[in-house]
Amino acid sequence: MLKFKTLAVSFLALFSATAFAQVRLPNVLGSNMVLQRNQPVPVWGWVNPGKAVKVAFGGQAKGAVADGAGYFKVVLNPLKANTSPQVMTITSDTATIKLQNILVGEVWLCSGQSNMEYTMKLMKGYAKPAKGVDSAELELTKINPNIRLFKVEKKLSFPDVTTTGWNECQGEALAQTSAVGYYFAKNIQEKLKVPVGIIASSWGGSRIEPWTPPSGYAALPAFAKEAADGDKMQMDSMAPGKYYKSMIEPLAPFALHGVLWYQGESNAMLNEPGMRYADKMQALVDSWRKQWGNDKMSFYSVLIAPYYYTKRKDKIPHTTETLPLFWEQQIQSTRISNTGIITITDLVDDLKNIHPPYKWEVGRRLANLALAKDYGFKKITYSGPVYERMEVKGDKIILHFANADGLKTTDGKAPDFFSIAGTDGQFADAQAQIAGNTVILSNPSISKPAAARFAWTEVAQPNLANSAGLPTVPFRTNGLEWTYQK
Repeated sequence: MLKFKTLAVSFLALFSATAFAQVRLPNVLGSNMVLQRNQPVPVWGWVNPGKAVKVAFGGQAKGAVADGAGYFKVVLNPLKANTSPQVMTITSDTATIKLQNILVGEVWLCSGQSNMEYTMKLMKGYAKPAKGVDSAELELTKINPNIRLFKVEKKLSFPDVTTTGWNECQGEALAQTSAVGYYFAKNIQEKLKVPVGIIASSWGGSRIEPWTPPSGYAALPAFAKEAADGDKMQMDSMAPGKYYKSMIEPLAPFALHGVLWYQGESNAMLNEPGMRYADKMQALVDSWRKQWGNDKMSFYSVLIAPYYYTKRKDKIPHTTETLPLFWEQQIQSTRISNTGIITITDLVDDLKNIHPPYKWEVGRRLANLALAKDYGFKKITYSGPVYERMEVKGDKIILHFANADGLKTTDGKAPDFFSIAGTDGQFADAQAQIAGNTVILSNPSISKPAAARFAWTEVAQPNLANSAGLPTVPFRTNGLEWTYQK
């Protein structure tokens, strides 16, 4: 018989100690949860080795026999969305567990560092928004029965995640959940009219490496040198996999639609050369998709915000290009299939604050990205203008953009944060004017322009946007390109 490790999970109190000696479920399964619609739904756990288990839910009843370690897994057929609370019954030879108040809809995992961890209730030391009404204060007074929240605590507790379990969207559970995750859920729930479950698993200040298992790096040619060290593998002076092992792996194979990833500030501080962060993104995405057995699982991320990296007292010095060079890697990583990124250069009040407060808008933009790419809302504009190509005409550069309908500036002034260079590669500020869906650049001192940059500095909060008010994605015309590793 496997010993049951007591953990603070809300649904444990529902059942007797005897029942738990016979049936143990992973902490991600519990009352109040949302199950992913339109996918096979795994239900797994541990009982006495060799014992039969039956799972009944939504008109289905399926069974399995536990292996020699007591592990069992039952896979329910795809379920339709359902806003009516249902009960899941799990029965072994001597015990029955009933999980109450279960909905069926969409489930997303939210992970990253402090800007994803950033809670609905403003944490001590964080700044309030300088513009408009603080949306989070209003939302904290509401109850949404069709959104459910699951928060993984910041503890290295493998093989189980530490959590209070699934909670309805209200009170302290809402106050302590990811603001980005909640607003994402709120926006897609309003459009889809189905329940939404959010699993929040983040750790402030974390780099990408501990969120990726060693096997994720070992699988890619870019990390062959590090992988050669085997169990002693270090990724830029950090052991990989610490948070993955305790805060991600135990969640699988709970059925998900996709992942929201808001991380990068701690890696930007490394001044990583070339496309190293893009390689690390592939290692993370590939390994998480492998863990869930879904090589098409959506991954959507956030281009980190403008910030004074040059004012930090880090061991590694920074320049004003530290951030745009990192942005380039983030953007290039979206060449991975079924990924995307949003831009938030317009959501910063204070360049000394690495935690922009407008998380409701971050969540809304991520939701629009998912609604357009995953849920068929083709008329939703989910991206600002994206550089496509340039042409040189005399002493001018003409830049062409995608997603540029209604190209405009948000303040009525000329487009800012553009620069151009001649064949000597020396960049100077450019005069910019909008012409339809293009921008024309020039500088009186550059007669033969050869390259252009936009928002190529850590302080860039440019005014160029499309008709939806979404900011233009930073770029340089002579930038590095990244290739997906196979």
